[in-house]
Amino acid sequence: EVQLVESGGGLVQAGGSLRLSCAASGFTFDDYSIGWFRQAPGKEREGVSCLSSSNGTPYYADSVKGRFTISSDDAKNTVYLQMNSLKPEDTAVYYCVAEDIYCSGLDIDYWGQGTQVTVSS
Repeated sequence: EVQLVESGGGLVQAGGSLRLSCAASGFTFDDYSIGWFRQAPGKEREGVSCLSSSNGTPYYADSVKGRFTISSDDAKNTVYLQMNSLKPEDTAVYYCVAEDIYCSGLDIDYWGQGTQVTVSS
């Protein structure tokens, strides 16, 4: 059974930090790019970051560049999203996703259940 299990969400003040974790199982971790989407109330889901399985390159949305860092621990089949300098507009449900090989964001194979991040002003 494929699973992407997120953890680490919560409530934080603006300027604070959180680290999200995504533990993957049920598929060959090295064959998939793992990333994060988010969806705020009343807004469309957007891609936040992705770590390419083909070349290890991290990708970031412009809105989070310089503040968020994606990394992985291959031994644990886990991907992390370190979020610093959080802003109220970062408030959303964050979803871990897996896509076969590339970080296109257009052909997501697996989704996690989501974890809530709330940033207070």
